[in-house]
Amino acid sequence: MHPIIEMRGITKRFPGIIANQNVSFAVQKGEIHALLGENGAGKSTLMSILFGLYQADEGDILVKGKPVHIKTPNDANRYAIGMVHQHFKLVHNFTVLENIILGVESVRNGFLSMGEARKKVIDLSEKYNFKIDCNAVTSEITVGMQQRVEILKMLYRENDILIFDEPSSVLTPQEVEELIKIMRSLAREGKTIILITHKLQEILDVADRCTVLRKGKSVGTVDVKNIDKTQLSEMMVGRQVELQVKKTPKEPGDTVLEVKELVVTAKGRGKNLVDRVSFSVRRGEIVCVAGIDGNGQSELVYALTGLMPPTGGQILINDDDITRASVRYRNTHGISHIPEDRHKYGLVLPFQLEENLALKNYFTPQMQSRHLFRFDYRRSFAEKLIEKYDIRTARGITTVTASMSGGNQQKAIVARELELGNDLLIAVQPTRGMDVGAIEYIHRRIVEQRDAGKAVLMVSLELDEVMSVSDRILVMFEGFIVGEFLPQEISVQELGLYMAGAKREDLA
Repeated sequence: MHPIIEMRGITKRFPGIIANQNVSFAVQKGEIHALLGENGAGKSTLMSILFGLYQADEGDILVKGKPVHIKTPNDANRYAIGMVHQHFKLVHNFTVLENIILGVESVRNGFLSMGEARKKVIDLSEKYNFKIDCNAVTSEITVGMQQRVEILKMLYRENDILIFDEPSSVLTPQEVEELIKIMRSLAREGKTIILITHKLQEILDVADRCTVLRKGKSVGTVDVKNIDKTQLSEMMVGRQVELQVKKTPKEPGDTVLEVKELVVTAKGRGKNLVDRVSFSVRRGEIVCVAGIDGNGQSELVYALTGLMPPTGGQILINDDDITRASVRYRNTHGISHIPEDRHKYGLVLPFQLEENLALKNYFTPQMQSRHLFRFDYRRSFAEKLIEKYDIRTARGITTVTASMSGGNQQKAIVARELELGNDLLIAVQPTRGMDVGAIEYIHRRIVEQRDAGKAVLMVSLELDEVMSVSDRILVMFEGFIVGEFLPQEISVQELGLYMAGAKREDLA
């Protein structure tokens, strides 16, 4: 019996890099097949070729044993291949129904025929117990519900081969459990699922088989029931990886960051995105803000780092009121910031690596001599950071940052921010979308900061990360802090209830 999907000898080259090198990959009908690999291993490139976003330079794609040419996503849909991207492809001001039928609308006499579409979507929703509101505006529904809309888009198009790219990265534990049930239900029906994920436990929970890529090549395919997390991580990285964060108990010291009754209001809407939030972070501790994406965590960080003005309240660093201070003042007076969006707020992508590493200190006396820029110092400074933080590049300090892998871009930001030597590190989603080797590296650096007597405020959507890295946990829901916990005193499931707003503490 032929595999439902087979990719033979796929090679894809980009300038200066081979993303996939002679990769072969086969998936059987009705199975859940995981695709695992480090950042830059070629997973997304391989699936983008299957979905028609890229064209292979060499190799063949077979569907049900027959060679096919997939040049666009529309071609992929014709072969019943659909994809849920890591960042959802939804129009936020459209309704749920409009998003689901977008691109395959029924038209009669020049007008949209919504009745049949609505009935089909409702029938699919009831069949899979999705409980969606067709009339809801997409921007106003939860992230978990948006993901269900993406899945319904594939089912509406009658796709049989479903590609999920990092599907659980923004979900609560309860939503992840529901997603796993949905994937199993789809597989029982005969749908075929390809799951791209960096979460090893997720593979063990739901996948039948797993193909591992490393540096663009296939390492092998294994039956999941015959392997554990340690073996999977070693296949992926090529060495043993420390999966548990190692940190010794530490008594916190003086307060570094103090936030008092902070309010951040949305422009033009009058809604408080951060509502009277108060907390502190002390030397030698890691405080983690947990919550579902979109509950005020980003606006809280923007206010702390100067990217967004607060409406009310006070921010103090080492008793210095910085509530209205400039971004540069905050950088030079105690705050290092690893932003959630490394492309938008962390790097200037067309710049060379050495230029990006100097963004926070190009104006300092070390970088200038008699008002002239010291290019020799910048060069040696960048070379030191590349070696110290193991930043891997094709052309060293002259590498254009846009050409680097996401993991190495993140390492560059970490290097730049930690070298500032500031008392407070604000790290937002520091390991988002990274492989276990890079996650291990970032976690170790964050714990080193804490052990050196720095204060660390971390924002994360990854509950395993929250539980293993933090010394204290704050939960945000709809702009409020609804709970404060020690990680050893709360379960992941209970934490998920606070994140979803089902429970809250009286912190008054």
